[in-house]
Amino acid sequence: MKVAVASPPFPKSINDGLYWLEKLTKEAAGKGAAIVCFPESFIPGYPLEENEIEPGSPEKMQTALQKASAIAAENNIAIILPMDWYDDDKVYNIAHVISRKGEVLGYQAKNQLDPSEDNIWSAGTTRHIFEIDGVKIGVTICHEGFRYPESVRWAARNGAQIVFHPHCTGSNIEGPQLTEFGHKNNPYYEKAMMMRALENTIYFASSNYASLFPDSASALIAPDGKCVAHSAYGLPGVFVAEINLEKATGLLAKRLKPENYY
Repeated sequence: MKVAVASPPFPKSINDGLYWLEKLTKEAAGKGAAIVCFPESFIPGYPLEENEIEPGSPEKMQTALQKASAIAAENNIAIILPMDWYDDDKVYNIAHVISRKGEVLGYQAKNQLDPSEDNIWSAGTTRHIFEIDGVKIGVTICHEGFRYPESVRWAARNGAQIVFHPHCTGSNIEGPQLTEFGHKNNPYYEKAMMMRALENTIYFASSNYASLFPDSASALIAPDGKCVAHSAYGLPGVFVAEINLEKATGLLAKRLKPENYY
């Protein structure tokens, strides 16, 4: 299976986000990818203090989802689309999983919010496994994937061979100038990506925005913890890499003895 990880810029509007969604999805499909993942809260855009985000609404999000479904079907590629989602007068930070045919298979909500997000979104309460081309996948969103490894362990123990990780770290105003993936002086995020793959014996695909000062690159990590591919820092684009599913055994995740901890 070939998977794609996108690194778009922060969207200037919902329509701008959909423009980048279509552009990078087409590029990924042209390279043979079966699925492409976008960063956290891509529609309408992650609400960093420095960003002017177009206000969302249930109608705007539903329309954007319909357009994304059409893009998936037109390009015969599955899409993981993170967005704001409205339900029962609450707003959630979620990631929709859309099939190659444009069918919305469901969504994974961000269950572990960063403390700074408590007044922005409501936390989800359930976890899900999805299936694309016969391959089981999981989704964990930013903070929960970085600081709550249980979210990834759960997916691996429930059969996921790859976990996708939409996230947002960095700024267009200030921050470190990273030059080498996983360097000892980089912020810890890239090391956390490597650990999520290694400690579960699965693939881990993490998508970040292409900001001017990113704290991490978008990356695909193999079950042995090694980086298969990563984005160029600060440059919008999408990379496609092939994964060997025979290596994604989930061995270490399955060896967990939960009775010793819970």
